[in-house]
Amino acid sequence: MKKLTNLAAALLLSCATYATSDQPFTQAVSVKYHVPAGLQLLKVITDYNDNVQVLTSQGFYRLSGNDLVRDLRFRPLAQKVPVDVTTQETSGHLYYLYPDKCLTNGYAGVPYINLPLNKFNRVVVDAAGRMLLSGNNALAIGHNSQLQELPLITEGVQSMAANGGEFFILSAKAVYRFDGTQFVRVHAVNGATAMAFNGNDIILGTANGYYGINRRTGDTSLSLQVRVPVPDIRALLVVNGHLWAGTPEGAFMKTDAGSYRYFASRRWLDQDVVKDMAADSNGDVYILTATGLNKIAFTQQTLAQKAAYFERKIRERHIRYGFIANLQLNPPGDIASAEMADTDNDGLWSSFYLGSQAFRYAVTHEAVAKRYAWEAFEAFERILSINQLKGFPSRTFERKGYKNSDPERWRDSPDPEWEWKGHTSSDEYVAYIWVAAILHEMVAETPEEKQRVTAFIDKIMTHILDHKYTLVDIDNKPTLWARWGPEYINWYPVTIGDRRLGSTTIMAGLQLAYALTGKERYKTEAYKLINKYGYLKNILIDYRTIKPTPGYLHLGIDMGMGDWNHSDDEMAFLTYWVLYNYAFTDELKQQYKGAIRNHWEVERPEKNALWNLITLATAGEQDAAATTWWLQTFPMDLVTWTIKNSNRKDITLLPPNFRHQATEVLLPLDELPVHRHNANAFTLDGGHEGESELAGDEFLLPYWMARYLKVLE
Repeated sequence: MKKLTNLAAALLLSCATYATSDQPFTQAVSVKYHVPAGLQLLKVITDYNDNVQVLTSQGFYRLSGNDLVRDLRFRPLAQKVPVDVTTQETSGHLYYLYPDKCLTNGYAGVPYINLPLNKFNRVVVDAAGRMLLSGNNALAIGHNSQLQELPLITEGVQSMAANGGEFFILSAKAVYRFDGTQFVRVHAVNGATAMAFNGNDIILGTANGYYGINRRTGDTSLSLQVRVPVPDIRALLVVNGHLWAGTPEGAFMKTDAGSYRYFASRRWLDQDVVKDMAADSNGDVYILTATGLNKIAFTQQTLAQKAAYFERKIRERHIRYGFIANLQLNPPGDIASAEMADTDNDGLWSSFYLGSQAFRYAVTHEAVAKRYAWEAFEAFERILSINQLKGFPSRTFERKGYKNSDPERWRDSPDPEWEWKGHTSSDEYVAYIWVAAILHEMVAETPEEKQRVTAFIDKIMTHILDHKYTLVDIDNKPTLWARWGPEYINWYPVTIGDRRLGSTTIMAGLQLAYALTGKERYKTEAYKLINKYGYLKNILIDYRTIKPTPGYLHLGIDMGMGDWNHSDDEMAFLTYWVLYNYAFTDELKQQYKGAIRNHWEVERPEKNALWNLITLATAGEQDAAATTWWLQTFPMDLVTWTIKNSNRKDITLLPPNFRHQATEVLLPLDELPVHRHNANAFTLDGGHEGESELAGDEFLLPYWMARYLKVLE
């Protein structure tokens, strides 16, 4: 182990050259406000105090904390129902249009004008206090209590604006500008739906994208932009130079880089049909739908702060007997209804959390991190002790009568209060060698602690060797996937990934068991697999040769007919840490390094921070920019909302391919369906209607590994 420690020190020194400081970055998050049932929401506005108000058909409402409440503050107006509201250009004072008058409470309540009853239904106010009013058959300017009637726009008024001291109207046929006497046509339109202002340009939304014109001449200043997430634009807003568009399928924002952020699905909005938008002085955007008020907030936080959020979230609601637990939500999306439930891979998912706390302890030496790591390991120890088999690890366990997943795989425990789940898989085995290695290296400090880890892995590996390289369940049969013998591994051709993966995982386990126990049996078996059965050659198979290879049936399953297996990628990369660090010789280590680099090059488009960092720690390479990008765009909301991106017109879809890489460039993670490391990151559509919530260990492990490797200061 002294040799391993020296290598780790050298690794940390070499990784330090990649280090970047943890600077604050902008994280988009969603806030959904409570709206009383039955309200017909019409318009959202913000005033100069960043007060948020909503016009409804039942009255005027304001945001109070997280609740939309009736605005009763001004008693003379409390029971009145405005027909429109607006804020004055530049000053931000709130103006109310009623059936018989228009007024403001700003300027000591002086500005108001009496109006003919029910004649006007829209108002905008310029910086000078002039009120532009329109109705079905009326157009006028009110100022100093006087009303000046104007010639009608014959095709009607679609929207109005006061900008730069001027009034503009968008009709079904044209954009008009007020010249001081009347509205003159600036630009003819064909189906424009919305209007916004950006400097000297007017941005016009259509059912097929948006374009820009010069506000004075009407000449086109920006060609029609159709490569946008959703071309059918119903509302436009410019916030700090960024264009926002509301559509029937969510909202999008143009970034400084020219790409688009897409905010749709219940991760971001209560529903996708956008009615109106407004912004506050922070640049946060309020999005109104027919049923809800939502905010897309842009917060500044560091990755350390993001990690602290997930640390707290996990401890609050995701720990089940030491395991990491998914939450079942009923009704969907309601965190208050959360119930922890077993899954098919409790050990594997929990290994990510245990690993995160091990790396955290190695970095910070916080006692609480060590405690959390050992608490998780207690669950791993109990998967051995809860069943009646020697050295066989249960998938998971639960108190009798409360099991959740795969009921046919559960068995009675010798303890009558408990049940345990069998059919343990190779991916669970990978979790065992991973947690044993990480815990032994970074957390176990006393001889007693190290012996706990050693005994755990020794029992499992002894069982595997005693049963001819398989895990044998209570029915005395090998489980479906926990098979590593030559007759199984070498039955696969080199074009099926199981040949390489199985060789890799069993070799890593034998090396680890030898390093921890010193038992020659493990080393002897490992070299027999290398020299007699070609397992090293299997490990060195070029991943670029993996392809569909039908005709290889394992218990009725055609192993060569499926797509690229991203779960296999997950197992492989977790194993690489163990395979490389516990290699018998430096020569083996160099060969492993080449195999790891070969796999990482295939996986690189997925930008997975964990795969990047494990490759850096072993093969000495990573995509540093991708690691940071992955950590920053990892979503804060881990509810399994149903997400759809395949409808977007701003992405280029690739032809169908073996890896199911849908697009050339990966979308930000917070625009994709929430997924673990075993999923295809390029999956555009997915989710489960918000029926469950992931924990966040998916983020914590690469974060703390980045800190440990000094990639992130």
